[in-house]
Amino acid sequence: MKLSRIAALSSALLLGAVLALTGTAQAHAARSAAAVDYVALGDSYSSGLGAGAYLSSSGSCKRTNRAYPALWASANAPSSFAFTACAGARTGDVLASQLAPLHAGTDLVSLTIGGNDAGFADVMTTCVLQSESTCVARVEEAKRFVDSTLPSRLDSVYSTISSKAPSARVVVLGYPRFYKLNGSCITGLTERERAAINGGADHLNAAIAKRVADHGFTFADVVPTFTGHEICSGASWLHSINWLNIGESYHPTASGQSGGYLPPFRSAA
Repeated sequence: MKLSRIAALSSALLLGAVLALTGTAQAHAARSAAAVDYVALGDSYSSGLGAGAYLSSSGSCKRTNRAYPALWASANAPSSFAFTACAGARTGDVLASQLAPLHAGTDLVSLTIGGNDAGFADVMTTCVLQSESTCVARVEEAKRFVDSTLPSRLDSVYSTISSKAPSARVVVLGYPRFYKLNGSCITGLTERERAAINGGADHLNAAIAKRVADHGFTFADVVPTFTGHEICSGASWLHSINWLNIGESYHPTASGQSGGYLPPFRSAA
């Protein structure tokens, strides 16, 4: 009995020590999150176009508190949060008008960029309105641009971020595949067109990931979280073509931001 009581007391003391250490670690993590200065840059996939409830102060940039940067900030309460992502932005727009909040004390930066440079909107318009062969050819043209011209543009953005915020953790997020092949869609684009568009997205993501790695940043892949939630999946987190609100077409819904973009960013941040 005496040995049992000693063992029980030892176990209780050990458990108490573990709980104390765990509590200390959690408190430290909470303090660390609260001390983060966070800046969210990029295009419509970061501003939240497609998720609705746009902030009137953001104008045509279509920023929303339903976008993954605002969702992360709401959950983690950083010491500062600057949200300059803007719908339609290209690499040059990030350089010209989004980097002012960056400084030597910036701890965390998020970014989606490159899709507009590669002509994403024109690719989708071409594929919706023109022939299958024209669609596939336009995707191939975009892929050539991604190979020949986009890398240097991404380098300019990434290098400037590094120079302005040299201590920041920079998380660059990719783009989803848009279509579930052989899915539930019975009208619209052909399977060849859908496959070509998916291939274009993969090509863009690979190019971005390569430049991100070369700059020592972190690439967050959103393809896995969107798998099963593409257009034609029956549970899409992406808007298909919307003739009444053309700008939101092929952009994440609110569920796409919270379920598709937030988890990979949260893991990488």
